Amino acid sequence: MCQNVGLIRTAELSDVAQYAYAATARADARLIFLAGSCPLNLDGSTAEVGDYSAQASKAMENLVIALKAAGAQLDDVLSTRVLVASSNQSDLNKAGAVVREAFGTHDVPSTLRGVTVLGSTDQLVEFEAVAASPTMVT
Repeated sequence: MCQNVGLIRTAELSDVAQYAYAATARADARLIFLAGSCPLNLDGSTAEVGDYSAQASKAMENLVIALKAAGAQLDDVLSTRVLVASSNQSDLNKAGAVVREAFGTHDVPSTLRGVTVLGSTDQLVEFEAVAASPTMVT
């Protein structure tokens, strides 16, 4: 478990949620605000058109790359926001399952939200994240 991030749970809130309710960063940690991670291939095309789970996997792959470029990794993430272009809860759950699997026991606070549309053609998912890391990258 990352020493830069503390995950907070309390018996005063339901344990049904599959994530911690809050997270803290060490006082000396550097905060990293990541732009929305999209399911885009290197050439800018949208990966896995029509497949929520596969697009979520590609977006997670891209999130990991962005974290690495900033000197961080998944264990440094403080929170996520998962955006899914759907009003169908099962579509949201497909993307949420990919996030939970990727983070494993580092179950950071997360918001899962259905939205009307996302920025790229055929895009179904997007992940936002905030991380804390001691490593400075310039």
